[in-house]
Amino acid sequence: MLARMSSDFRRVISGFLRLRGCVFFCLSLLPLTMGAQQISRLSLPDSPGYVLAQASAQQAAVAAGTGNISGTVLDINEGLVLGAKVTLVELGTVDAPPRQRTVLDSDAEGNFLFPDLSGGRYQITITSPGLETFISPEINLKPGEHRELPRIALPVTANISVQVTVTQAQIAQEEVQMLEKQRILGVIPNFYTSYLWDAAPLPTRQKFTLALHSILDPAIFAVTAIAAGAEQATDTFPEYGQGFKGYASRYGADYGDEFNNRMFSSAIYPTIFHQDPRYFYRGTGSKRQRFLYAISRAVITRGDNGKDQPNYSRILGSLTAGAISNTYHEGRDRGSTLVLRNGIIAIAGHAADNLLREFFFKAISTDVPQNQRGKPVVSKP
Repeated sequence: MLARMSSDFRRVISGFLRLRGCVFFCLSLLPLTMGAQQISRLSLPDSPGYVLAQASAQQAAVAAGTGNISGTVLDINEGLVLGAKVTLVELGTVDAPPRQRTVLDSDAEGNFLFPDLSGGRYQITITSPGLETFISPEINLKPGEHRELPRIALPVTANISVQVTVTQAQIAQEEVQMLEKQRILGVIPNFYTSYLWDAAPLPTRQKFTLALHSILDPAIFAVTAIAAGAEQATDTFPEYGQGFKGYASRYGADYGDEFNNRMFSSAIYPTIFHQDPRYFYRGTGSKRQRFLYAISRAVITRGDNGKDQPNYSRILGSLTAGAISNTYHEGRDRGSTLVLRNGIIAIAGHAADNLLREFFFKAISTDVPQNQRGKPVVSKP
């Protein structure tokens, strides 16, 4: 009995040894059919075989030099920056100066990638129109390392300059638009008083535009209607008669005088003589200085060159309007003497109007810009 048990035990031990030999033999054939990577997957994580396989894989990557540098370019608001120029520079040593490796554009999502880099010292520069240039710190890339840079936000450049060219005509147009808002008591036009002392000269187009807007303003029709009614009530120039016909004749004559005087004095002759038809509010100095300045503007005006000169436009405009009035006025309301008289009256009336502009109209006019206060006071050193 004991002898048979001893024989069976020896057979089990012998079978186990033969099985172990087969296992070792099969394992010795694995390198012929599988890579080191696959062996490591079959090995236990803590086994010596796994550690050796991992070290072997790292050494293979180092030997191949498959490192890379990647990143993403954004603007300061986290918006994508498409097509940013990304330059990779390989920093040199004492014996070898820096050299540019490559330049590429960021993709549709702002990403960039520099593949197949050997270990060494690198630096990245990123440029994009309208954004500040980014220069990275030195990047020490180890052999086989895959370096992903932090997200790069480019602020808007602080030295963007925008050059805007505005012509004198454009400035004058804006000033005319402001003039056309000025009204005495919010009703009667005060278009020809400039409270801006250094206003731009009016080109021809603005001179005619301002004249037409002035003479076609509803308030002028209303004032003319009141004047014609007063003439009819006092039977001024009885040749016109009474009734609707007499009133219409007086109204037409008065409006015609106003129209001709405005067009010739403020548009036609100022264009011919290159003069400014506006009254430039002074506002500074003594009352006597302002008084003399206001009445002198009836015969003195500012040229388009900014210098004072005789007011040919106003004088000739008044005489021309008086001469034309002879073609439609009736009876005693016409003649060469009347032309001269009306011309003188028109000039005197302009002087009186200037006094009102200088001393009263500014206080009762609407939409006068607060920063327009007339002639600046020049302080003496």
